[in-house]
Amino acid sequence: MTSADQNPDVVWLAADVGLLAPSRVGTRVEAATGDAAFLQAMLDAEAALVRAQVRIGRAPVSAAAAVTEAARAERFDVRGIALRARGGGNPVIPLVADLKAAVSVEAAPYVHQGATSQDIMDSAFMLVASRCVALVFDDLRRAVEALGRLAAAYQDTSMAGRTLTQHAVPTTFGLKAAGWRSLVLDGADRLVALHLPVQLGGAAGTLAAFEVPAGVSGSGSGSGLDLVEAYAEELGLVAPQLPWHTLRTPIADLAAALAVTVGAMGKIAADVLVLGRTEIGEVAEGDAGGSSAMPHKANPVRATVIAAAARQVPGLAAVLFGALAAEDERPAGAWHTEWQTLRELLRLAGGAAETAVGLVENLSVFPDRMLQNLQLTRGLVVSERLAAELGDLIGREPARTMLTEAAHQAVRDGRSLEEVLAEVPGLQGRISRDQLRRLADPVDYLGAASALVDRALERTLPTFSDGSGR
Repeated sequence: MTSADQNPDVVWLAADVGLLAPSRVGTRVEAATGDAAFLQAMLDAEAALVRAQVRIGRAPVSAAAAVTEAARAERFDVRGIALRARGGGNPVIPLVADLKAAVSVEAAPYVHQGATSQDIMDSAFMLVASRCVALVFDDLRRAVEALGRLAAAYQDTSMAGRTLTQHAVPTTFGLKAAGWRSLVLDGADRLVALHLPVQLGGAAGTLAAFEVPAGVSGSGSGSGLDLVEAYAEELGLVAPQLPWHTLRTPIADLAAALAVTVGAMGKIAADVLVLGRTEIGEVAEGDAGGSSAMPHKANPVRATVIAAAARQVPGLAAVLFGALAAEDERPAGAWHTEWQTLRELLRLAGGAAETAVGLVENLSVFPDRMLQNLQLTRGLVVSERLAAELGDLIGREPARTMLTEAAHQAVRDGRSLEEVLAEVPGLQGRISRDQLRRLADPVDYLGAASALVDRALERTLPTFSDGSGR
């Protein structure tokens, strides 16, 4: 008897209600990845296997009906199954025992017939993943729409482009928003490209238990390969070319797609955190959070939560990539390390996507502050342009030397670059003050920013399927 059996309070204390997980608590993906959701997915996989057996003549319709009716998560003790799973190393073993006990004596032999625990676990994970990916994609769609509106609204809104934390050359907020949108679309493209396969191979991936021996009658006419096809159709997943017990590309592909998706949202969060600093103040979260100690603060909570997720995801993805090196026909440890890792990755991706929608849909943008910051360097931000223009007048290297000296003097004297250049003897009579003023105006040096926004907005969201490849 365990301590949990002796003291029910231990069960409550062991429950993970999301206290330390603001990225996913209260989100749709939290419900889709909870223990009850995974239990239901395993039950769905078991019931679908019996229905697939019916389709190829290996089980009676009554057995499929009985198992499907019994396969409801609320009828099972998920905590009890979890505790008993320690004995066999996975939850399918006690679940199968409980499911057999929940159906009639006639139906029980068809539960889990020929399958191995990994067949059910992997298929359940693909089911959960397909449901979570659909949720993530729906949030990406909303984010893409909101970012498209931002890009169009601020297409010509000048701001400082920053490289290595310093002002570089002018850009536009519309182009920045278009870049964010492009990254989110990159994530969406990768989610759409996923093909999530069912798992069915039997004990060592040969489908031996599902093949009808030669000369045996009354066992149905379908082969093991036929069963895999029927099983995939029952679950709405892809029928794989081979059982993939130790061929873990599907997991690695899923990890990569989710990592890119979260990374895309992490880029948005990183920019919002920088641009929202008090001393920059170019954007702000529409309904920022408060502080427990400082009443004046409006913290960028959404961006912070997304940034935290983006920092965790690469490590989780790396664990799943590591599981590719799985020995033999069934691995010890490599497969097992995927379970919690993949669930957390799905949770972080779903939570980040839902949070990102709120961030971009409610983002406040301050063009006046952008212009004010753009003018902080008093023309230094367009030194690249001046170098090109003055190079045509006095030569490239002399112009570069002159601009470097003029820029240093402008900083020392607290003057504009235009004022200092107007006094340089070598430019007297070669360029007018009005020309210098125009060349030193950062708002007039945006390159093809507007055209780039137009081009970016031509890209549309890919069509999403359920991951079955159909």
